[in-house]
Amino acid sequence: MQHPERYSIRFYQELGKLFYAIAAVDSTIKQCEYDTLKEIVKAEWIKIDDFEDDFQTDAAYQIEIVFDWLYKQEKCNAMFWYDEFIDFKETHPQMFNKTIKKLILKTANAIAVVFAGKNKSELIIIARLNLNFK
Repeated sequence: MQHPERYSIRFYQELGKLFYAIAAVDSTIKQCEYDTLKEIVKAEWIKIDDFEDDFQTDAAYQIEIVFDWLYKQEKCNAMFWYDEFIDFKETHPQMFNKTIKKLILKTANAIAVVFAGKNKSELIIIARLNLNFK
């Protein structure tokens, strides 16, 4: 059966880029930011659908996989990855309903506040994301 495009693996991979950008915008990624992401993926994102990748793993785990890969590759150009996500969002607006936007913002805010609250660069990137979702 053809799965709706909204639930594609690429969708989750792009979210991984966005959440990496949120964590990396201040040029450092703390373990607590990654741990928070993993908790939210497990608690919230895997409930979105039952779509699985080629390894029969819930596709939502692609969020973590991409985040972790970017971190290990030291691909810390946060705004590049943010812009990649925005390009994807603008190309696939049907994937971003109110529920998804709300969960994206919830996840982004949780990552930003987990280590000593939001700093200026995190506030700016989340404000940009909020504006883009309007």
